[in-house]
Amino acid sequence: MLDVLALEGAVMMGSRLKRLAERLQAGAERIALDCGLPTQPSQMPLLTALYRQGPMTVGEAVKILGISQPAVTRILNRLTDMALIETSRDARDQRSKTVSLSAKGSEAMDLATTVMWPRLRAAVNEVCDAPALLDLIAATERALADRPLDQRPGGGLAIRRFSDALAEDFYRINAEWIEAMYQLEQTDIDVLRNPRDRIIAPGGDILFVEDPSLGVVGTCALQKTGDRQFELTKMGVSQNARGRKVGEFLLQAIIARADALGCDRLYLLSNAKSAAAVHLYEKLGFVHDAGIMEEFGKRYARCNVAMLYRPPIPVS
Repeated sequence: MLDVLALEGAVMMGSRLKRLAERLQAGAERIALDCGLPTQPSQMPLLTALYRQGPMTVGEAVKILGISQPAVTRILNRLTDMALIETSRDARDQRSKTVSLSAKGSEAMDLATTVMWPRLRAAVNEVCDAPALLDLIAATERALADRPLDQRPGGGLAIRRFSDALAEDFYRINAEWIEAMYQLEQTDIDVLRNPRDRIIAPGGDILFVEDPSLGVVGTCALQKTGDRQFELTKMGVSQNARGRKVGEFLLQAIIARADALGCDRLYLLSNAKSAAAVHLYEKLGFVHDAGIMEEFGKRYARCNVAMLYRPPIPVS
């Protein structure tokens, strides 16, 4: 059976990490029970904070744990019911509630640190390279604290779908790179001047990359050339946007779009002079193919590279 979360890669990272956390916590809960601890894994961060830092207010606990106040309050109420923590009012500010471990809570943490944690630590280290994974998690947390996911990728790049208002950008971006390296052929002009008729209407699509400060800086088309068959064509990035990973961002999006359109055979035609582009195609799964060259390469005088997309093998 295919692992859908694994198959989608980074798109499902949050869901996959949540699934992993659930498995880790389920195992930790069973270990805790076997060690005689009455706590749930979700309660241990607050207990640990109190054990390591001493009494604190709810607001301080929220900052230390990095979770919401309602979540801390729910855990606090449950631990109070279990007599593992005690609450009191701050003498300086009666509105502020101070939380501390009770005697029973201190006993539970002594049991956790001396009996449960060594076993749990050994179990996790047997499963993975825990120090390396924790370093990666810490780096990810710092990066997200610096700039949330919704404000990325770097530079704020965004994919836009084709509209007639973007038709001129389709011509401009492609004419720029073709004329800089080659010569506009009649087949280029026909497609670039009539993208709706030549690309969209027959069942293809065109995507664009927009930069928040530079505007539309990249484009790529899928031209339908047969039943479930598409040519990846007219991919270009504006000269003033080079070095911003626009091409890779766009190519990943257009491959995903081809899949959404039901594509079984995705190919492209290029030239060895476009070495950077060819390298990017190879990086993302395209392979050189003599059959594609023989079948389609004669359409362009400049074509001496033909490639076929080989999707990654699904994780079973």
